[in-house]
Amino acid sequence: MLTWYIEAKELQLRYTWKISRNAVDTKTNLFVRVTDQQLLGIGEAAPNVRYQETPELLLLQFQILLNNGLEYVRSLSELETLLQLYPVANSLRFAVESAYVHFTCWQQQITVNQFLKLPQPEAVPTIFSLPIMAPELIGDFIQVNNLTRFATLKVKVNQTDAFALVQAVASVTSRPFIIDGNEAWTNPDELIIFLRELRELPILFIEQPLPASQSDAYQYLKKQSPYPIFADESVTNEPDFGVLRDQFHGINMKLMKAGGYLNGLRILQETRAHGLHPMIGCMVETSLGIWSAMQLCHGINYADLDGFLILKEEPFGLVREEAGQLIF
Repeated sequence: MLTWYIEAKELQLRYTWKISRNAVDTKTNLFVRVTDQQLLGIGEAAPNVRYQETPELLLLQFQILLNNGLEYVRSLSELETLLQLYPVANSLRFAVESAYVHFTCWQQQITVNQFLKLPQPEAVPTIFSLPIMAPELIGDFIQVNNLTRFATLKVKVNQTDAFALVQAVASVTSRPFIIDGNEAWTNPDELIIFLRELRELPILFIEQPLPASQSDAYQYLKKQSPYPIFADESVTNEPDFGVLRDQFHGINMKLMKAGGYLNGLRILQETRAHGLHPMIGCMVETSLGIWSAMQLCHGINYADLDGFLILKEEPFGLVREEAGQLIF
């Protein structure tokens, strides 16, 4: 019989992490461990309030899994059956599945990449995201933190200050950048006007500017936008690619929303099969979650895996960053 347990850990951030819908100075993530008293597998859950996930809910759902036979699981297929019978939040599902995969890899003396039948990248260039702040602070923030070492920046924006925030970034760096609205706009025509004002700037694409619920608006936006549109909040564990391919040019897959390595890999494969550009992103996570996401990064042009870089104290040390590159 395996022993499973879970721990919640409050992570202090280096600065206020602000996006269009909320701002935080700490993040509570959960860490699932499975062991046979000799080998150990660990997985991370980064709950997201956007999807009604809280640490308290995840702790409750983990106890339900324990009460219904989690300790007696003997294979990944048995674990998947249990998770189908007792569904949990996607971030917890990923933590449980990845902990078991990591345990299995130790047991079989193989790497996670070998388990997933994927090549392991030697290094992964990451995008670095700027939180929303007063536009006049952006120049100093980029210089003090030496953010020009990253090949690509992402600018978190709200509708009110979007133009000033984007201009502030463009005034201090010639690096290409991404605009991330986190569903800040509601009117697609107002958004299109804003985007057309930015034609001279080195913008790669726009990420999830409208609420995920506005399906028709996204179809209209895709035809009118001067820049590619990528999905984030519109993609969770069961994306409808028949709809998404008419709304977006690319998909940001996050393992915390996919609910597991296997489903995350499937989403990336489906993304490519439907002619969309794949991207891999993250929440605010330790290097454990980032290390997990890196396993799927072979052939990925856009990896936004900077979540561990904003932690004051990173507890695992599984990944290091050098000159904008993530190294195992």
